[in-house]
Amino acid sequence: MVESVFMAELSWPEWKAKIEAGGIIFIPLGATEQHGPHLPLNVDVILPTAVCEAVARNVGGLVAPTLSYGYKSMPRSGGGQNFPATTSLDANTLSLMIRDIIRDMGAHGARRFVLINGHFENAWPAVEGLDLALRELRRDGITDVIAMRLEYWDFVKQETLERIFPNGFPGTELEHASLIETSLMLLLRPDLVDESKIPQEGRASFPPYDIIPAPPGYLRQSGVLADARGSRAEIGKWLMDDHVSMITEAVRKEFGL
Repeated sequence: MVESVFMAELSWPEWKAKIEAGGIIFIPLGATEQHGPHLPLNVDVILPTAVCEAVARNVGGLVAPTLSYGYKSMPRSGGGQNFPATTSLDANTLSLMIRDIIRDMGAHGARRFVLINGHFENAWPAVEGLDLALRELRRDGITDVIAMRLEYWDFVKQETLERIFPNGFPGTELEHASLIETSLMLLLRPDLVDESKIPQEGRASFPPYDIIPAPPGYLRQSGVLADARGSRAEIGKWLMDDHVSMITEAVRKEFGL
């Protein structure tokens, strides 16, 4: 019997047995998006998948195949739509994909889900997709499905942020392709990080509103919104330890483990 936590590596009888034993399905929500000149396009795939894998191991869960395309990246959180190779979905498309996945797994017996988001703009399409899935399952008489939806970056201790940013945390949106993501990638996939190409621009500044289309000079040319200099795998480990331990605790609490 295969003991992998990755759903796609199991046979259908193995998947069925794990679900009947109460296994939780973790669904990583990613994106294919620019992350500056020093990081690959799949940062938002690698990071939530790694979190899902670690938490699933802690709670005896399964990791569904990662959704590798996400909703459109906005200028104030990366501006990916303006960069070559960023490939995104309409909000409705993403919502319907999430709906179909949960509805199908629910029809086959899955009752507990955790959606872990790795791309800022996926948040509300994921809420919609989850709502549509639960609505359709209830319509079909399946009323006992429970789901969590979260952003992994919200699960970090204040003391960890103060340790990493002694001069103040710039905020999640400005951390696109910056110190946090670069450090996590140095921990998980250092082979995909080219530190010699980290931009020297420092922190971006945006007004508290969007301008569409973005006027000249509004976007960061590198695609990096804050300072990635000083990134280290050690910082990535501090963050990952927080993400995994805190999300594991939340999952155990909500599902009574």
